[in-house]
Amino acid sequence: MDQALSPASFRLTLGKESFLAFTPLLQRGIRVAARVGGSLRGLLEDQFGLNPEYLKERIKTVFLDGKPVDDWDAALVHDGSVLALSGAMPGLAGATLRRGGFFAGLRSQITHRERQSPLPPEEGRVTVKLFNLLIPEAGPLFLERGIFLSPEEFEELRKSLGDESGKEAAEKDSIRRETGEARRIGPAGPGEPEWVFLSVRFRG
Repeated sequence: MDQALSPASFRLTLGKESFLAFTPLLQRGIRVAARVGGSLRGLLEDQFGLNPEYLKERIKTVFLDGKPVDDWDAALVHDGSVLALSGAMPGLAGATLRRGGFFAGLRSQITHRERQSPLPPEEGRVTVKLFNLLIPEAGPLFLERGIFLSPEEFEELRKSLGDESGKEAAEKDSIRRETGEARRIGPAGPGEPEWVFLSVRFRG
């Protein structure tokens, strides 16, 4: 991608009580920079920094582009992929969607099956959605790593955070122009608005 894009970059440090304001955004989906073309496991472990034990014990249901995934090593992540991660969900529906669970065979018609070979890695963007216990556990990791927001999403978030975000953003060292990362990602298509890059660390 050779189109340059220079979003405003916000690096904020907020009190941990402010995390609740990010919950709707994490459920709706956050856009993150990633090297795409490789396996889902490689994305989660090597790029997002989730350790294998956490993947095994805490992430029970995974959807990639709308389909439940059982084999994280075979499933490939592409530019624009949508990834949904959840802990254990209750009831028969939860048992059926659970990765490698006893009832996984009941959803064989909708299970993700990769039909491509791994591709050369390239810079791209992936949307990540988090649910239930993964929101407070993994959400801060993704937010500190950095996410891309539309101007409308950023304004909505700023309002929900109230005075604390305004105070932090007013500090000189909390705002700068971030050109390198955005140039690698680029706009998704003609007419797309300029993105806002936001990285958040929570105190305490």
